[in-house]
Amino acid sequence: MSDNNPVPLIIVSSAREPVETLNGLLRRQGVAAHCKWIPAVADLPDALEQINPEMLLCVAADDGDVARVAQVRDARAHEIPLLVIRGAISEEQIAADMARGARDTLTLENLTRAHSVIARELKSYRIERALRDTMHSAHEYRSQLETVMTRSHDAIAQVQEGILVDANQSWLDLIGAPDAQTVVGQPVMDFFEDGTHVALKGALVACQQGRWSDRSLNARLLITDGSMLELELVLTQGQHDGEPSVRLMVPTQQRKTEDIATDLADAVKRNPRSGLLYRVPLLDAIHKRLAQPVQAGSRFLVFIRPDQFARVEQAVGVVRSEDVLVALSALVRAQLAPADLLGHFGGASLMALIERGNSRDAELWAERLQEKIRRHELTIGDQRLKITVCMGLAVVPSTEGKLEATIGEALEAVRKGRARGGDQLCSIARTDADARVQAYDAVWVKHLKAALAENRFRLVQQPIASLAGGNEAMFDMLVRMLDKTGKEVLPSEFMAAAERNDLVSLIDRWVIMAAARFALRTRPGCLFVRVSRASVLDVSLAPWLRVQLSTLGLEPKRLCLQVTEEVAARHPTETRTQARALKDMGLRFALEHFGIGIDPLSLLDTLPLDFIKVDGSLMQGLTGDELLQSKVGSLIDAARSRDIETIAERVEDANTMAVLWQLGVQHLQGFLIQAPEEVTISTTETQTVPVLRGNQVPATLR
Repeated sequence: MSDNNPVPLIIVSSAREPVETLNGLLRRQGVAAHCKWIPAVADLPDALEQINPEMLLCVAADDGDVARVAQVRDARAHEIPLLVIRGAISEEQIAADMARGARDTLTLENLTRAHSVIARELKSYRIERALRDTMHSAHEYRSQLETVMTRSHDAIAQVQEGILVDANQSWLDLIGAPDAQTVVGQPVMDFFEDGTHVALKGALVACQQGRWSDRSLNARLLITDGSMLELELVLTQGQHDGEPSVRLMVPTQQRKTEDIATDLADAVKRNPRSGLLYRVPLLDAIHKRLAQPVQAGSRFLVFIRPDQFARVEQAVGVVRSEDVLVALSALVRAQLAPADLLGHFGGASLMALIERGNSRDAELWAERLQEKIRRHELTIGDQRLKITVCMGLAVVPSTEGKLEATIGEALEAVRKGRARGGDQLCSIARTDADARVQAYDAVWVKHLKAALAENRFRLVQQPIASLAGGNEAMFDMLVRMLDKTGKEVLPSEFMAAAERNDLVSLIDRWVIMAAARFALRTRPGCLFVRVSRASVLDVSLAPWLRVQLSTLGLEPKRLCLQVTEEVAARHPTETRTQARALKDMGLRFALEHFGIGIDPLSLLDTLPLDFIKVDGSLMQGLTGDELLQSKVGSLIDAARSRDIETIAERVEDANTMAVLWQLGVQHLQGFLIQAPEEVTISTTETQTVPVLRGNQVPATLR
């Protein structure tokens, strides 16, 4: 016995001497035995309850002693092993004692055997006790699960291989089912609206494989009365009848008084039918949002107005026309990112504040929304109709400016679209654009030169998560500039000016070297570094990079240079030459913002790609758009067939992640995974801007 835990024993003996002998024997063998002497069988019942022994020993004067002790043991603690101690033993005596309920019989004349028998029975008892405890725990788990399923206010359903195999009463009440027999055995998808299916399928598969986190999934549950309920599902791994399952749960909201008060205060700010903010609360919310720094990219105001709404009112009636606006609101809201704001602006108009990477992303989002509205057939009473909208897009200035002026631009853009016949996406082209750009650049060139000279650029990293569970840590490297006060400046504010004034190549090389030093210290699987059009066209980039990496001693495969699909499509020969030169050095190569050009698939056959990053604009509204899902799926399939890994950009919610899982994407990045965070490297590693030869320095810096 190697267990040093105290061993409680009860010894029934008319004399004390056997007790002392056994106690000494066990202690010499390293067993911390606590031997309780019971001189009379009459005292045994109380001792069994108080001591809870692991073994019972009976020093038998006659056969009656053994029978009486066994009878008490069986009545009070039948699982406790009983050993009999006699002055002399025989095979016949051992058999007789075992027939009375003993495990074995021993004699103190042979202490070696006595110790072996006691050790054997203690070990056996402990194994049996552990098994009993395990079985009891399993029984308790099943019992508790049944109790939870039966009594929980949370609605719970169990799913195996896509089939609903169990549901508690709360789930039945939620969907309006009379009993479990009417739902058990049915495909779980039958209980959810079609637009939920792709996301739910992906989440079920991910959860079954242990790859689903505690994020909630937005879903629309079908009720037996024909209505539909929007809710949040929590998915966890479970078991049903000994087989793995996925447990779907709709948690009961535990509401605090303060929460109820907050919700009531918010409710009075919203249209009860559409759920959107009224005009004044919307403007207040936009003002508050603009007071906060944008996390990435730029902000845009989008003004949306239905075309010829007076005719719609005539067709369906003034009262029913409200149903049209509610349906339009739902279509727009389904395409928004979690951080976007949307509300009623007046009459039939809507206004949204959105955050996107750049103007191109915002325009693509708006075009896709416009197309979705255009092809969507509304059912209003017994009538079916389609509508179109005019949309005005205005960028929100990064510097402090008046919201009223930006709203005015969006409204003016809508008026321009209506004048053209409607169904238009417009923005205002300023007549003083050239003069404004020149003045803008004059300021930014000064700031950029100072930032380069004073090393006020910083790297931030954003993790790229693997849906396949790979161990290779990958990060997207992003650059930020610090102004004189230490305030962070996003690339969307300064990069365009850097490109127009031949400064972007310097910034590219700074980022490459800072990322290389970071990779040398941290040894990640891969760091993604974006380079500009100027660097793609720069024939000196590859030779320069070869020297720098050789000097550092960094494995080239730890860096992946990425260019936009737009640059690759406009400069296919130069991009292919640069990519091959980088690949020959051992670096990896990727296309970002993939899938939004005229013929993106042709680039897969002409460029030596390791990765494509599916453009973030294609993630907006992905969960409810079958055409968009088909497009993204075709991009993923085309890349997979060519052994090119796929990364989805700007993933912001769990439903999108679940759809992407179902479509087969391999990696994700975006605020759902993690917002960008600053890279921490010692000052000596980051403060040096790469040294360029005289003929490589742009004229603006000479």
